[in-house]
Amino acid sequence: MKISQTKQSSSIIKYFLIFLILSLPLFLFLVTLQPGPRRAAGGTKTPTKPGFESSDLRIRPGYQSYEAYVQRQLNKTLNPKLRQIWTTRDWERKIKVFSRFFSELKNQSLLFDNSKALCIGARVGQEVEALRRTGVADSVGIDLVPCPPLVVKGDFHHQPFDDATFDFEFSNVFDHALYPEKFVSEIERTLRLGGVCVLHVALSRRADKYSANDLYSFEPLVRMFEKSDLVHVRKIDGFGLDTEVVFRKRQ
Repeated sequence: MKISQTKQSSSIIKYFLIFLILSLPLFLFLVTLQPGPRRAAGGTKTPTKPGFESSDLRIRPGYQSYEAYVQRQLNKTLNPKLRQIWTTRDWERKIKVFSRFFSELKNQSLLFDNSKALCIGARVGQEVEALRRTGVADSVGIDLVPCPPLVVKGDFHHQPFDDATFDFEFSNVFDHALYPEKFVSEIERTLRLGGVCVLHVALSRRADKYSANDLYSFEPLVRMFEKSDLVHVRKIDGFGLDTEVVFRKRQ
């Protein structure tokens, strides 16, 4: 009886090993079918997951593709009611507030009349107009939808500018970045050595429904700005955004 049980056990082990060997090619084939990194608009390679996602920086779920993310951003930018508000009722009010912010930066020697400046996610260009009214004539904005003559078409995950183009870059749409690490790396790529980047972000409240990430402290920004030094962090009141974070690219 014991001999019979031993033979039966040996047969089970033998068939199990044969099954494993025969299944290995199928397993390897299925592995090769897994999707690789996605490519953003314009052919740029974007990671499938943000490199610095943590408890202080969370990417909102729900985007099946980069194209779906872009379309959601366009739904806000092209909203006719919003565009009418931005260009009429909000126009002078926002220019006045932005002008105050930029004047303060000039007083701190972080922005100059001869600076070449970029506003990221400028929509209809209030920030650009404010820069020009405060004396920074060489200013332009980028957004998914152009708004001549102040804003040109551009994706902030892949800025349409050469390396070291700008002395100053400003953005209040960090929360709209699906890939924050790419957003920051493009700023550092297009900033000149010694150039300044100013971000207005929300830390104490959640941003709107079109936001792609939620930021809970400025520490993830410090980690992402690998080529820059933190200049200052201060509280502000900027259209729902409560914190100004300033970086200077190292010489």
